[in-house]
Amino acid sequence: MSRVGWLGQAVLAASVVVAPVVAQEKAAPPDHAMVMPDVDQHLKILTEKLELNAEQQEKARPILKGMQDAVQKDMDDKTQTPDQVRAKVHTDFMKADKELREFLTEEQKTKLDDMEKQMHHESSDQK
Repeated sequence: MSRVGWLGQAVLAASVVVAPVVAQEKAAPPDHAMVMPDVDQHLKILTEKLELNAEQQEKARPILKGMQDAVQKDMDDKTQTPDQVRAKVHTDFMKADKELREFLTEEQKTKLDDMEKQMHHESSDQK
């Protein structure tokens, strides 16, 4: 699978894997560049976009929670440079992406690829 650039990865991780997501209306803390949707919101979007069944939703929830917690920890770590944070966020995203793909059907994987491509395209337009 082709990978998007670092900005795309950071944006993808911030949206917790899904692309065109409107995050909950809440102000970001001034020292954060991103606001992440909560796990339930993200799971709902994945369920709609990928047509996850109940068993897949149960498997996805802890993966999304783990990624969200890891990304938030990375973003809160003020000892790291922005490049170091982006690298860690990228790693968090890749780990979750790999774990999710383990139980997706081929059709769902294709849909996820399309979502990621769309997000990469949108992030490229913002540069």
